[in-house]
Amino acid sequence: MSSISNLARDSVKALVPYASARLSMSGGSVWLNANENALAPEYQLNGSFNRYPDCQPPALIAAYADYAGVAPEQVLVSRGADEGIELLIRSFCEPGVDNIVICPPTYGMYAISAQSNQVGRTVVPLTAELTLDLPAIKQSQQTKLVFICSPNNPTGDLIPRSQITELLEFYRDSALVVVDEAYIEFVPEASTVDLLAQYPNLVILRTLSKAFALAGLRCGFTLASPEVIGALKKMIAPYPIAAPVADIATQALSATGQQRMRQSVATINELRAAFSRFAASLPQVRRVFNSNANYVLLAVDDAAAWVQGIASQGILIRNQSSQLGLERLGCSQVVRVSIGSPAEMALLEQAIQTFCAQQTTMTRSSGEQ
Repeated sequence: MSSISNLARDSVKALVPYASARLSMSGGSVWLNANENALAPEYQLNGSFNRYPDCQPPALIAAYADYAGVAPEQVLVSRGADEGIELLIRSFCEPGVDNIVICPPTYGMYAISAQSNQVGRTVVPLTAELTLDLPAIKQSQQTKLVFICSPNNPTGDLIPRSQITELLEFYRDSALVVVDEAYIEFVPEASTVDLLAQYPNLVILRTLSKAFALAGLRCGFTLASPEVIGALKKMIAPYPIAAPVADIATQALSATGQQRMRQSVATINELRAAFSRFAASLPQVRRVFNSNANYVLLAVDDAAAWVQGIASQGILIRNQSSQLGLERLGCSQVVRVSIGSPAEMALLEQAIQTFCAQQTTMTRSSGEQ
């Protein structure tokens, strides 16, 4: 290690960064590995950009508050929901003292953001029924934030509302319960946004990356009490949202944009259901997880072989076998398939059939030898 590298904090040297889909995989002509929305609209940019933008663009804040059914003072816009995670940890957790609770298998950035800020992590895996292990969560000490992803990534399950309200009651005066609703547009009736009025310790993370098909825009929202939003504003960068981002995001939240999003969601939900039926018919698939998002998790015998075999045909899917907590679910090898366009899903099913046929031939040849 060079002398310059030695200047980094010890916690940075030890940190294993989040392996995003773009960082960990390349190539391919069909990308079904990052939970993006392939049904992308086009937007027009307006105006010039020689002035610094508003830290919290009023038109965008008003548009999202109206969309979510909350007051503008309950909304913070950030560089994706990832920045919201980072801001919550930096604003509410004392390094070396406090901890967050995570419930894997789940989104990896909760743990990485905590580690990078020298905040402890209490790991409480989901139960075999894909629910929260409430007794274990309640035993955690020095907890400031409990992260709940619902719909959960990568499993696609919904955390029961009763469990969320139980934690909100338990931590009412001691911790924030953070519900990550990045995929909530695919099952809007499961949102906890109506609980904000009752529980000031509830925080909800949202994004335009998924259902709104704006992953490249990096625009996320935190919904919370004005007190929580005020704390986050003290920590956020002076100009977090670029003017073009605010412009396009506001267009996406217009009546026309919302209608376009809902049509996209309806199409994706239909394609997801069709793909789940297809996958369940394959002997090589051990389990198809019930999904409420724009992806499906499959338990298979050899995830690496699946990813390589499908990638050899130009299609990228994602190996999620490194996720913590899979042993409780009775599987250790899983791949996650993002739902693409109708044409992409047709190509995927063809590629999977080819791969499975090759695997069957190889197994028979091996048995004959």
